[in-house]
Amino acid sequence: MDSRSHTPVTAALRLCLHALLTGLLALVAVRAVGEGAPHAGAVVALTLVTAGVYGAGALAGRPGPAGAGARAGAEARAASVQPEGRARALAASMRPGSRAAVLWLAALCALWLGLLVLSPDALWVAFPLYFLQLHLLPTRWGVPAVVVTAAAAITSFVVHRQEIAPGAFIGPLLGGAVAIATVLGYDALFRESERRRELIVELVATRAELAEAERTAGTLAERERLAREIHDTLAQGLSSIQLLLRAAERTLPGDAPAAAHVRAAREAAQANLAEARSFVRALTPPDLEHGSLAAALERLCARTTGPDLTVRFAVSGTPVELPTPYEVALLRTAQSALANTVRHARAGRAEITLSFMDTSVALDVVDDGRGFDPSGAPVAERGDGGFGLPAMRSRAATLGGTLSVESAPGQGTALAVTLPLAGPRRSQERAA
Repeated sequence: MDSRSHTPVTAALRLCLHALLTGLLALVAVRAVGEGAPHAGAVVALTLVTAGVYGAGALAGRPGPAGAGARAGAEARAASVQPEGRARALAASMRPGSRAAVLWLAALCALWLGLLVLSPDALWVAFPLYFLQLHLLPTRWGVPAVVVTAAAAITSFVVHRQEIAPGAFIGPLLGGAVAIATVLGYDALFRESERRRELIVELVATRAELAEAERTAGTLAERERLAREIHDTLAQGLSSIQLLLRAAERTLPGDAPAAAHVRAAREAAQANLAEARSFVRALTPPDLEHGSLAAALERLCARTTGPDLTVRFAVSGTPVELPTPYEVALLRTAQSALANTVRHARAGRAEITLSFMDTSVALDVVDDGRGFDPSGAPVAERGDGGFGLPAMRSRAATLGGTLSVESAPGQGTALAVTLPLAGPRRSQERAA
């Protein structure tokens, strides 16, 4: 029997057990004296000794403060210094299954057997002994101990009364069965309670992790949005102002009074444009902070794992520097596509290809999984968790690009997102 399952035994149950054993011992002594039994004095003396041994063990095994069992080693060391430490160490040594507890139970059973020899009334003490045996011994020893105790009680009754009565068998056996059912039922309830408690702890921890993941995702999404807004509005506006001021500076005579002011305004716009671009770089996703888009995609493929899944990455064409919104959009599309491959496709192979062309950049994600029907109902409406296609398509459309999906049940999936390069390249040339 798991000793840990008996740690929270309530004070009421302990008091009931103490009262039951004390009352039955008193009954044995009173009946021996009142009926003038031949060995009344020995019965009373043995009863008092039994009560004393039981009381000493009960006092030693009193539950201490919370956590006393976990601090048994420290308490044993403190026992040589403080009386309270000695008491706690003694209580720890009387835990169920410990050597001291087994020896104490053996002493009680030996004294009880002595009482059985002297008085037939001692058989009633077997009932509290059942609970002590089941409480202090493992199940593989507790149940046989109860059976042996019941057999000893029945034998004592038959020997003393010189008759065989059904009650002599039914009483001890029924009491033992009730004790076993009660203790094992309590153990089952306690284990179920512990499992529920562990599940609640795990649920709370999972909710905390989920909340942290959601906060991180929200932070990254907001950083991407700010980077896109700064690049598309503030940086582009400052770039246009710089170009206009440069054109105005070229048309003004060199000795014009306004030339110095125009030059100062152009330099201020140029400095603020550089600052805005540094803001955009600082707000990019962590995967893009320490390398190019190709390096980030290669790391993504390396850390993407699944059952029997192999992910490869390839670059086609001559890589060029892409605007930050382009890199963010392509990286997020690849992340979402690979996540869906792992969760839904049951694929054995997936490949990401980043292609640089004269007027566009393309990202292709291909897998050999089970596929799906793109012309069917939207995935979000099917309620299976979604492939994120609307979000990918919206992200591509925001940058003037397109997203296409080719798939069929049992034939894998091919996803391609294409973004134009002509507009960004002209803007870069103007900014130069």
